[in-house]
Amino acid sequence: MAATKLNPKAVAKPWGRRDLAPWSALRGTAIGELIYDGGAEAPLLLKTLFTAERLSVQVHPDDATAQAMGLPRGKDEAWIILAAEPGATIALGLRTAVSRDELAAAACDGSIEALLDWRPVQAGDVFFSPAGTIHAIGAGLTLVEVQQNLDLTYRLFDYGRDRSLHVGDGVAAAQPGPWHWQHVSRSLGEGRRSLVEGPSFVIERVATNGRATLNPPAGRATWLAIIGGAGRIDGAPCRAGEVWLAETGTDIEFDGDGDVLLAYPGAGIAPGLWAAARRQAA
Repeated sequence: MAATKLNPKAVAKPWGRRDLAPWSALRGTAIGELIYDGGAEAPLLLKTLFTAERLSVQVHPDDATAQAMGLPRGKDEAWIILAAEPGATIALGLRTAVSRDELAAAACDGSIEALLDWRPVQAGDVFFSPAGTIHAIGAGLTLVEVQQNLDLTYRLFDYGRDRSLHVGDGVAAAQPGPWHWQHVSRSLGEGRRSLVEGPSFVIERVATNGRATLNPPAGRATWLAIIGGAGRIDGAPCRAGEVWLAETGTDIEFDGDGDVLLAYPGAGIAPGLWAAARRQAA
């Protein structure tokens, strides 16, 4: 097969949920993440997050900082909101710039929570969080996270949970000021719409019906997260909640309407990535 279905790894988290329906049949343990791992060498990593409480206030290093530590890359992230309870929020950046000394003090005494720029979210929202952005995901959310493949998080504040903090490293990696992101979603044709365009990855959302071909360019393997619908990928059954990884041409067919996210490394839109089959005249 040209495409590989990625089996999710369920990770328990103190902020997770016990009921992941309709995205997963798992119940009982408070699951925070389903991780779809494409391998250690993969440039990207996809997760589905389920939040019953706020995550820690955290930050990730950029490429230069990570590579100076001998790591392959930094950690840009993006979130696509699938479901949000009333009043759900996400914090991105600070309401106003502060010094690193002030940031460290706020992290230590807990006042950092009030410095954060909390914003309301709803299903369909998209947020790009470049490395260095101080952020915190709120409660009551189900979302897809696309990130550079790096397992390194600096916690600045964790609401009194019994977990390690990394204030020194986190303050050094952080941009202690407001968050700015100006990309506007745009149509790419054939049901495609860009959500994030670089610098480290591109995310598209595709509304499809019937057959299509996914053609990842060389060096730009493409993750396909099925948000809605069911059908077949290279002849194998597929359904909502699954993530597939395609490195060469892949045949896709949905039984009715399909809703998919495409994520691939690099800064620009991949031309010819998605080719919808033309419908036969009745």
